[in-house]
Amino acid sequence: MRDWRPDSWREFPARQQPTYPDGEAVEEVVRQLAALPPLVTSWEVESLREQLAEAAAGRRFLLQGGACAESFADCRAGRLTNKLKILLQMSLVLTYGLRRRIIRVGRFAGQYAKPRSADTETRDGVTLPSYRGDLVNAPEFTPGARTPDPVRMLRGYERAALTLNFIRALVEGGFADLHHPEYWDLDFVRHSPRSAEYQRMVESIGESLRFMETLAGTRLEEMGRVDFFTSHEGLHLHYEQAQTRRVPHREGFYTLSTHYPWIGMRTADPGGAHVEFFRGVRNPIGIKVGPAMTPEWLLDLLEILDPGKEPGRITLIHRFGHDRIAECLPPLIEAVRRTGRTVLWSCDPMHGNTEKVSNGYKTRRFDTILSELEQAFEIHHRMGSRLGGVHLELTGENVTECIGGARGLSESDLARAYHTEVDPRLNHEQALETAMLIARLGRANGGGRLETGAPGAEPR
Repeated sequence: MRDWRPDSWREFPARQQPTYPDGEAVEEVVRQLAALPPLVTSWEVESLREQLAEAAAGRRFLLQGGACAESFADCRAGRLTNKLKILLQMSLVLTYGLRRRIIRVGRFAGQYAKPRSADTETRDGVTLPSYRGDLVNAPEFTPGARTPDPVRMLRGYERAALTLNFIRALVEGGFADLHHPEYWDLDFVRHSPRSAEYQRMVESIGESLRFMETLAGTRLEEMGRVDFFTSHEGLHLHYEQAQTRRVPHREGFYTLSTHYPWIGMRTADPGGAHVEFFRGVRNPIGIKVGPAMTPEWLLDLLEILDPGKEPGRITLIHRFGHDRIAECLPPLIEAVRRTGRTVLWSCDPMHGNTEKVSNGYKTRRFDTILSELEQAFEIHHRMGSRLGGVHLELTGENVTECIGGARGLSESDLARAYHTEVDPRLNHEQALETAMLIARLGRANGGGRLETGAPGAEPR
């Protein structure tokens, strides 16, 4: 295998990278970032890798969720607390329903860069660079805002560090204590049609925990805190390179900007810069898998990124859309099976179900999200495979960006609280409802269709 360096990606075609007006300014920022402390540690990364291997073997389940694209302005205590709350609530539901330990991974503390379909955007005859996330430029449509600024990489690092510090403080301080799930409640969940079902579940967990502690004769302190990991798309290669280093007493390199980077479909070229970069780091890697992915393409990626066939190294995050999954997923499952690899399969039911509705808003329909999840469970089960995780774009805020759910949000509701700059997200109620539905699917003979009329099931 050819030699690898943290900067060897520069010798390969690099897609989805910003065009900076001052190359030396970029290099200076990279030097500054490389001198700063890492955002995460190698032992946290290795712990996650072990847990992902357990999920691939059916002993855990991956819950990965958060914003489509973080903004610097969202680095506020209330919003960060709400993100943590919804992921904790969902993991509580999944633990109860799936009878498996949940790996909690947030799409935050670094999800500041986004791929775009075009390098430029034109409005009223004016053409400017596309908005590529706060790590690169700003969303306002002005020349100053849209010009890529390398200093934003430093601002992104700082906000990622602040986010991580706050999340860790909450978790270590007992915010995630299973003895007190009432800490996780959000005000508007009380008005959700599913709030009573959730409260019954919380009460049942509390009773079970108290029963176990009575038998043990002591408080189960390990229930007082949870592991929590970060993830983001490893898109901006200068930023990733700057935080990549060797660590004492371990072999190889780690990118310590996050625990768990993933490669998107737009940059998953086996001969491209992103695949070259991530083949050389020890982190677990996610690969987004869409309708264009062929078995041959996928096997090339796996051979480059995981030549040792190491459990926990690769997560395949499939996102076909509800109308394509039945056609696209089975050939990939069969191709991977033939290699003898142990990978973790995760379903992203969001990205393949995006549409623009008549009032101009980009949205996703809850019923198509549910349909893709149902089909994913069924296909894996039928083929003797295992769906071991979900990957969701969601928020702890009471937004109106996705249509449907228990409250029946419609197109006309979108304008009421549509805040995303990029992709629509599930709000808190829709996310919690999704967790309940996943729990039911997971109980149905290892993955099956919800029966119409079953207790709590939504009519289709």
